[in-house]
Parts: sequence; structure tokens; C-alpha cells
Amino acid sequence: MTSKKIIELGYSDFKEFINSGNYFVDKSMLIYDLLTKGAYISLMPRPKRFGKTLNLSMIEHFFDIQKKDSAKLFADFEIAKETEFCKKHQNKYPVINISLKNIKETNWTNCLDGFKQIVIKLYEKFDFLLQSDKLKESEKKRFKDIIKENSSEKKYKTSLQDLSEYLQKHFKKKVIILVDEYDAPIITAFNNTNSPIKTSDKENKTYYQKVISFMQGFLGDAYKGNDTNLKKGLLTGVMRVGRESIFLEWNNFSVYGITSHKFDTYFGFTEKETKNILTYFDLQNKIYDVKKWYDGYKFGTTSQIYNPWSIVNYIDRNNEGFKAYWVNTSDPSLIKNRLTEEGVKEKIQDLIEGKMIEKELMDDFVFADFETDRELIWTLLTYNGYLTQVEKGKYGNYKLKIPNNEIKIVFTNIIMTWLKSEVKIKRDLLISMSENLINSRITEFEKDFRKIVRGTISYYDTAEKKDKNTDEVFISHEQIYHVYTLGLLAILSDDYKISSNKESGEGRYDIMLIPYDKSQNGIIIEIKKIEKRQNNEKNISKFKERINKKLDEALRQIEINEYYTELLDSKIKLDNIIKLGIVFAGKIPYVKRGYPFKVGQ
Repeated sequence: MTSKKIIELGYSDFKEFINSGNYFVDKSMLIYDLLTKGAYISLMPRPKRFGKTLNLSMIEHFFDIQKKDSAKLFADFEIAKETEFCKKHQNKYPVINISLKNIKETNWTNCLDGFKQIVIKLYEKFDFLLQSDKLKESEKKRFKDIIKENSSEKKYKTSLQDLSEYLQKHFKKKVIILVDEYDAPIITAFNNTNSPIKTSDKENKTYYQKVISFMQGFLGDAYKGNDTNLKKGLLTGVMRVGRESIFLEWNNFSVYGITSHKFDTYFGFTEKETKNILTYFDLQNKIYDVKKWYDGYKFGTTSQIYNPWSIVNYIDRNNEGFKAYWVNTSDPSLIKNRLTEEGVKEKIQDLIEGKMIEKELMDDFVFADFETDRELIWTLLTYNGYLTQVEKGKYGNYKLKIPNNEIKIVFTNIIMTWLKSEVKIKRDLLISMSENLINSRITEFEKDFRKIVRGTISYYDTAEKKDKNTDEVFISHEQIYHVYTLGLLAILSDDYKISSNKESGEGRYDIMLIPYDKSQNGIIIEIKKIEKRQNNEKNISKFKERINKKLDEALRQIEINEYYTELLDSKIKLDNIIKLGIVFAGKIPYVKRGYPFKVGQ
């Protein structure tokens, strides 16, 4: 009787993973497709924690000429059915498999040392070559010098190519070279390049430039022009680093990124794979919620790709309920500072509301352009897994959206960060405001809301945005208040579907909160704006009269147009619908709850 498979996190080695009895989502046909359909050198960028490392280890164990006993690891998987392919290629080639993901140093000196330590461990793994009669004594000396850390930077730069040559000579077989997270040192160097580092050749090179220069040799020599020794090359990472980088003159090189039709099912779990693993662990009744939380990615032509890291974490800890498992695994350092820039906030707000935005995705990402090209933020967000492509739009652009609830939490927290950094709002005040709103304590809600908004909205924020050439208004006062109100309410996104400017009844409402728990209150909000108290309104009652008139106008608009229709369609009881008018007079909001009344009253 076959024992029940388990979910145990933390494995990156395929053999250990399988031998420990873990449930393996079968990606073994990647091996076949890589050799028969992939380019001579392939780059497959995907977000972090989408299975890249385990896939590379799987490929290593299949092809590695030193792992003759590994055939049994694949006996139950699809690749084993390709008997002729297995007979011809399984355990037939030397394999070099290295990961650069841990090279995350703040300066070039430490970074170079990190490269050296990786190479030393790699050479130690193949130290049997020191006994080989196929290598010259001079080659063995260079080998020993690498291990003893007695070689120049130049020798470490060519060490990967040299090792492939030694292995080819020894085994009389070409070598497969696998490199995981190749871009980690490049991204870290870019983030930590603030001042130039002086070099011995009197150049002023930055840490970033030093890393690029080193990797042009380290990877370039191993992959480019290494035909005598190289059978196949595969790199993984998050980004395709562009033309100023290491791939400039590579031949027979192809990128199979998130929009590529090839290899699109091998990273992340498909819908079928997700249903199978949930059924295996008796969680098939949770598929609807799992889908909301962890589905939504599209790679190539395959939609409904689930985040594998989140799925296995949920299965392992399902008694804790649904939560964001993936969001802390990705380094947001390149991204976070850009999210508060003018123009980006509005797009993020659209995304939180469930809308799509249309942007260009730059397959050749050039770090040198990042300082000036503000649109690259959307490429970064998509390749890093915070957004997903939905379909191709006009002019080769892509329609992008937030894939699921898990990632929506990231963007909700971004809104919180904006508010905290700009006005130092305490989270407990936001929670108090939200609790008062959804529990129909409108007077208390108004007090909290007013405290927050008065501290949040500056004069500049409330100014209309106009085109400098035409003077045409493209962001109105009410739109600005609308965006801020949505940002504040984003804290409720775990329990409410928050939508905006959507058709319901006979028109478009401003903001609607639809509870996932149908027994809770649903909320419809209409926002208006009036001029601040005028000098001629010495009697405050006249100012209040103007506010009340505008509040009644907002509530009448909700009633006449039946904006609450979507709430009724969502099975929210009429008695549980809260209709609010909010009027902004400068930085001060005024709130009034509406009750059913006859049209024309």
C-alpha cells in the first residue's frame, strides 16, 4: 500500500523532496520540452516562489551522469512514459547547477567574495576531477587554486566555462549548465549603487557596473561561444535584464517570459493541478476560496495559474484560514519607492477597485532607464508577480490587473503606508472609522473620518489637475476626494468587495461596499463637493444650509437612480443597506445617512 503523500516546506533538492514523501505536482515534461523545443540557451523568468529552484533540481537529477540511481525518482511521472527519450538522455550528461539567489551584498568587495564562495563549493563538488587522467597538470593546478582561493578575479570570472571544459574532457560528454536566480546580484547591486567605487585601472565604476562586468565573463564565457563543451543552458530569474547587460551578443538565446506561449504551464499550478492537490488533501470544498485568494495569474496563453507557494502553505496550515503567504517572499526594494509617485497612486487605486490598466511590458529591462522611464514600474510589478497580464491591448500593450485577494492585501497595505507616511495616521483610528461605518454608527464614523481626512488632504491634493497646454481639467475636485475616500476604505477589503464608478440601477454610483457575509450591512456612498465657507456667510446657519442641501442632493441621487440595485442583486437585505451622502467643504467632510423617500420629495 502506497503511503499518503505529505506537504513539507523548505526543500529545494528534488531527490530529498521526493524521498521525503512530498506530494509533487508533476512538471517533469519540462525536461523533455527543454531538450527538444527549447533554445540552445533559455532564460525563463518568473516571480519568486513559483517553482524555479525545484524545477532546476529536477532537471539536474534527470540528466546528471553521476546520479545513475535517480531514474527511480521519475518512475511515477509523465517523463517516464517517454521511454526512447529516457533511454537516450537520462543520466547521460554532466550537469552544473548553481544558484546566485544569496548574493545580496551591499558592496562589490563582499559580492565578489560571494561569487568566490559559490565557485569554491561548486569546484569541491567536482574535486574527483583532480584524479582524472584526462586533465593536464596545469588545469589541475588552476582547479586547486580556485578551491584554495588563490586565484585572481579574472580566473573566477572564467571559472564556470573552465569547469565545463574539465567535465567535458573527463566524461567525453557535453555539459548542461543551469543557473538559478541569475539576476539577484544585479538587482542588489543596482539597489546599493549610490557612489562610484574606484578601481585599480583608474576607472570610476559603480558597484552595479562591476557586477555587470563580472557576469559578462562569468556567465558569458560559459554560455557564449562554448559550443565544444555546452549541451544546453538554462537560466531562471525574475527579470530579463536588457541590452547593457550580459546577453548582448549571445547567439541561440531565447527568453520564455510571462507572455511567452512556450513553457507557460511549468511554473505555478494550473487549475487542474490545484484541484487535484486540494482533492488529495481533502480540501476540495475550499476551491472557491482558494481561487479568490491564490489564482489569477496568466503566463503565455494559460490563464488560471495559481501561486504554488501560497497553495502548499495553505494546505499545510489550512486550519489557520486564508492569509497572504507569498507577499513577504519577494524583495520590493526596486518597487516600493515608485509607488508613491504622482500618477502611480491613481492607477493603483484603479487596480484595487478591480479595474484593469493598459501598459507596455518591457521584455528587455534596462536598469539604466529606470531612473528616467517612470512607466517601467508596471513591468516590474508584473514580472515580480504583483500584477498579471490579462490580454494584449492596443499597440502591443497589455491589460494588467491585480490577480487575487492575496496581492490585493499588498496594495491595501500600500495605501496604509501612504497614509501613515504622509500624515502619521494610527491604524487604530482607521479601524475605528471602518468599524463605525459598517456597523451603522454614522455620527462616530463622521468624527473619525473627519479627523483622518483633515490630516490627510493638503491644499495641493485638493487642487484640480489641469493640462498645462489646454487648461482642461483631467482630475476634478470630486475625483480627488473620491480617491482618498477609497484609499481609507481599502482596510475593509478582506471582508468587503469595494467597487467604484460602476453602473447600478439607472446610473453610476461613487463607492459601494458589498459584504462577503450577506448578513452584514452593504454600503453605498455618493460624494459631493462645495466651496468652503464664504466671507458673506457670517451666520453659520447659512453655511450649514448649503451643506445640507448638497447632502440631500447626494442622497436623492442614490434614491432616484436606485444605485443600491447591485446590493439587492448581491442578496443584501434592503434593511441592511446604508446609503450615505458625503460632502467635502475644503478639507472637512460632512456625512448624512439617507432613508427611503419618494421621488420628488
